[in-house]
Amino acid sequence: MKLNHSWLKRLSVTCALTLSATFVAACSAPSETASTGEETAESVSAESAESYDGETIRISIGTQDQVINTAVGGATVRELGLLEKHLPTTGKYEGVEYEIEWSSYTSGPPITNKMLADQIDIGLMGDFPAVINLIKFQEELEGVTSTFIGTLAYSPNGAGNAVVVPKDSDVTSLADLKGGSVSVPFGSAAHGMVLKALSDAGVDPESDVELISQAPEVGGTSLRTGQIDAHADFVPFGELFPYRGFAKKIFDGAQTGVPTLHGIVVRSDFAEEHPAIVEAYLQAMLEANETFRESPEEISAQIEEWSGIEKEVVYMFLGPSGLQPINPSIGEVQLEALKNSIATLISLGKIESPVDPEDVTAWVDESFLKAAMENAGLDYDEVIAEGESYVISGKDALTDEDITEPKMAAQLWVQEEPTVTNFASIPNMVKQLNTLQGEGKAADVIFVHDRNKGWKLFGENAYYVTSGDEVSAFLLADDAEAFASESGGQVVSFKDLLQTYSASGPQPAQVSRLTQERLLLALERVLPMLAG
Repeated sequence: MKLNHSWLKRLSVTCALTLSATFVAACSAPSETASTGEETAESVSAESAESYDGETIRISIGTQDQVINTAVGGATVRELGLLEKHLPTTGKYEGVEYEIEWSSYTSGPPITNKMLADQIDIGLMGDFPAVINLIKFQEELEGVTSTFIGTLAYSPNGAGNAVVVPKDSDVTSLADLKGGSVSVPFGSAAHGMVLKALSDAGVDPESDVELISQAPEVGGTSLRTGQIDAHADFVPFGELFPYRGFAKKIFDGAQTGVPTLHGIVVRSDFAEEHPAIVEAYLQAMLEANETFRESPEEISAQIEEWSGIEKEVVYMFLGPSGLQPINPSIGEVQLEALKNSIATLISLGKIESPVDPEDVTAWVDESFLKAAMENAGLDYDEVIAEGESYVISGKDALTDEDITEPKMAAQLWVQEEPTVTNFASIPNMVKQLNTLQGEGKAADVIFVHDRNKGWKLFGENAYYVTSGDEVSAFLLADDAEAFASESGGQVVSFKDLLQTYSASGPQPAQVSRLTQERLLLALERVLPMLAG
């Protein structure tokens, strides 16, 4: 199994990070084919029988703070001290000193390079870099492999990856990018997505566009300054850049219908020597998942402090009815994401000696995850069900009716309020928004959901269809037009809705992006860099 080395050399180049005062960013049914918990006893017995008393054990974890899919298993575990809480301290681990090293990167390839050099033990990354990680271990090291041991968050259809262009660009489709420049973090999940999406759109990624490797922060700056025509990226930048007001989305990864994920890989020698530590990390991740689900707004706000990614965008991905369910299992959909990544590499000629995508099942091991669940007193099937059923529920804030159709629900996060306000329907939300604006209040964000797929959308950017008293939202204009034709409804804008449900005529939506707290946080990050 050999990768195309001229291409991989570009993957390993670390992109320089740039920062401007206007762009604030911080430092990318369970499967029967996965290994079962029956292997746990064997892995535990492989652990050294000697005592580690008086020794120092290094635990090095590479994460991506700005990649929201890794924020719960990464930054949340780190900042809340959850790993320390679950590390073994009895038996052979009595008297051990743990040296926990956390490092954060903008994409997966640098983590793989550090893992190959035995500088990182556990890595958090997307599907595309994960399969590169697995292949490079087999190619470059003898006696040590990399194992995929759990999922952080995923999308069954590819939501999260996206292609964006400058807000005032005339480009509206991938076909319009012929002859232009497109940047993407090479080796990332978004890299695989944009290569396939361009090819599907009749655009040759090798000859029809100039493909440039840029980290998310660099890509954002390049969009702002007009140095590139488009930028493709992974979670959360396809939503974050439009939210910050300088970009618009022309392609959503969900349009590919191909699943995507971020997950956890571990060096086999570390896992074999210290299975109890690997289980402890996974138990910490499981607790972080539950902590987030119990208080999504509070943890989203904390993740904003840790990563610089606005809490509204964090909530959009991981909150109830979010774009990326937090399901730690490695089921058929997750395996498909990994297999598709290999298939994409093969189809694009990036693997010299073709690898059978089915080989990925041999690189996956759920035994550590199942052991962690058992240690925590959790049921495997119940954990999966909880992650998959995490949708908007409760009562409508305006009418007190039950919210029974999450796809038709809407939400407001009113400025200075700690929690999100839920509504059973878009009309109820718009009525309440008009009332709030009449009181001089503003919403930090407005959420609606795609009628067909349930994807969470920014209210101002969605397409709407009114049919009688019912209002439906859509990600794509074509879907809105098709539903309008089918239902006899009418396609309208968000501004039209505000006028329809306002007693005093049309009102602009008051959406606040910059609070005093965020301004102070931005200054704290930027001023030392400017001074240095």
